Amino acid sequence: MSDRVARIRQELDGFLASVEQRAFKTALYAVREEDTALDIVQDSMMKLARSYSHTPAAEWPLIFQRILQNAIRDHFRRSRVRNLWVSLVGNLRSGHDGDAEDERSDSELLEALAATAGHAAESPETVVSRRQVLLELETALAKLPARQREAFLLRYWEGLDVQETAAVMGCSEGSVKTHCSRAAHSLAAMLQSLKPDPG
Repeated sequence: MSDRVARIRQELDGFLASVEQRAFKTALYAVREEDTALDIVQDSMMKLARSYSHTPAAEWPLIFQRILQNAIRDHFRRSRVRNLWVSLVGNLRSGHDGDAEDERSDSELLEALAATAGHAAESPETVVSRRQVLLELETALAKLPARQREAFLLRYWEGLDVQETAAVMGCSEGSVKTHCSRAAHSLAAMLQSLKPDPG
């Protein structure tokens, strides 16, 4: 290891040690869960070390804060998507299915399904437990073809855009859109089947 690389590593270790506690408190205030906050901070520190170690040390504080805030926003974005699907399964089982049968693009379909998520009656008789809902969603996802499931999870669970998903999957953006559209329609049909029998 060259003297320059060793010096940079030492400076970076010192910087990260100096900001770790403040960053943890920032993340904890935002997400209100210690393990999640710790994960966010560790991921942010690793991203700084991996991608910005050769940036001048004077720029690290601002770069790190940007990485940290983006990580917190990503956490909430993923949480909103996951909560949407948890609500969606419960709503479809309760009979609030919206217009999921229409021919739509994947984004239009998901927007329509999302719109139904806020209108279910919140009585004990119509809302399943969160654990049961997640189990049903996982079961439905497991039945999708592998490429559809991969595209869907990357787009709507991890929050990647079409271009990023295409890069991860090694396919065209058009293929990503096709996989997501088919996955969304298949999931809608499977979730519809979870509705209780009115008879």
